Amino acid sequence: MYLSIFVELLSKSRSVKAFLAALLMDKDGEPSLTAAKRTGVHVLQTDNCIFGWTQFVKQTDLAKDYVKDGQIKFVWTIVVLHDNSIPVPPSDIGKNLGMLLDSTDGVDVSFTMDGETFHAHRAVLAARSPVFKAELLGSMAEATMPSITLHDIAPATFKAMLWFMYTDALPGDDELGDSPTKMFEHLLVAADRYALNRLKLISAQKLWDNVSVDTIADALACAEMYNCPELKNKCIGFVVAEKNFKKVVLTDGFMQLGQKFPSIVAEVRERVGA
Repeated sequence: MYLSIFVELLSKSRSVKAFLAALLMDKDGEPSLTAAKRTGVHVLQTDNCIFGWTQFVKQTDLAKDYVKDGQIKFVWTIVVLHDNSIPVPPSDIGKNLGMLLDSTDGVDVSFTMDGETFHAHRAVLAARSPVFKAELLGSMAEATMPSITLHDIAPATFKAMLWFMYTDALPGDDELGDSPTKMFEHLLVAADRYALNRLKLISAQKLWDNVSVDTIADALACAEMYNCPELKNKCIGFVVAEKNFKKVVLTDGFMQLGQKFPSIVAEVRERVGA
């Protein structure tokens, strides 16, 4: 089940061209990175006056992440184009760079891990990541190597990260494997390693969207180990919530978390005490 949202043109005398975007505010009053949609130039006409999204957000996610005091808050952005304006299509640079990645035209570096090889363009990677810039265009040994072997990163994770670096978008659900949560954990680690802050926060949001009493310890450990205070703060808030606290602290995962990261347990105690 999904929540659907629509906007309706009330004027019955003329059509309107507009850019449309909508997003949900989460329980902390912050704009959501995932419950957000937008379109390019759309024409609302007298005989086709309604536009929206039938699957804007899952109802289970809505109740968990966005309902506060029995209410939800939307932000609609509607930019109306005047009749004398020239419609400009939305940017397709991500699509074009994705096609460049798929075609391997002009590639000048390759990465090998676990027997799989991925081809890329030094300039694109350097523009997206200061870590890759130092490795590929600086004085490090990798700058002159046509093929680089990577360790501690799975091929599927590197492929998804590479796609994001070229397109600024996540790959499709079918590319995330059998366990999307694990993939987003791995992407957060990779994003931290290569200083891809946007990918890191999107991965953090995806992990937060799927936290539960049984998974909160894994999410907290990931946030602590890979320096993601945004995810850590939300996870601790989940733990100290009255409805969750007694359940969470009795799980094996949280007990193991306390042994590995006693500072987290101390922070939880401080928040509970406050």
